[in-house]
Amino acid sequence: MSNDAPINLNDFIRDVQDFPKPGITFKDITPLLLSSPAFEECINQMAEKVSDLEIDVIAAAEARGFLFAAPLALKLGIGMVPIRKPGKLPHDKHSYSYELEYGTDTLEMHVDGISKGQNVLIVDDLLATGGTVEACCRMIEKCEANITGCLFLIHLAFLDGAKKLDPYPVISLLDY
Repeated sequence: MSNDAPINLNDFIRDVQDFPKPGITFKDITPLLLSSPAFEECINQMAEKVSDLEIDVIAAAEARGFLFAAPLALKLGIGMVPIRKPGKLPHDKHSYSYELEYGTDTLEMHVDGISKGQNVLIVDDLLATGGTVEACCRMIEKCEANITGCLFLIHLAFLDGAKKLDPYPVISLLDY
């Protein structure tokens, strides 16, 4: 990666109007993923943001959370626990069901993924309303692990999703 000019991650987030429905401005991360230097810079900035936290393992919900959690875990020299939709994990698992605006959803993770007392960082691409990461927090709490923070590339602060993650620190690279 060239050090000629600093990389502004905002330059790699594309606004897509009226997606997935009219009135929504979707923050598209695919230009960032397409640029190796920008993606590397993103992971480096994430690592820097959490450098003062004690972290034993990273947890991330599918699917976009995996894109950032896996390279961050490698950079930090720790493991990553995938949190998935039902029917995707082959081993014994914890399950957590939660309310959505129109119904319910469920997340699962392997029972041996997170141990009692471990320090866990939850990683996702974007914090909007906070429902999915709140569900991740509740499942990890049931494991009697410590959540050291919730890390995001993008935080849509106007949607107040961080309130659902209280008392855990919400850390983000880009705030809108």
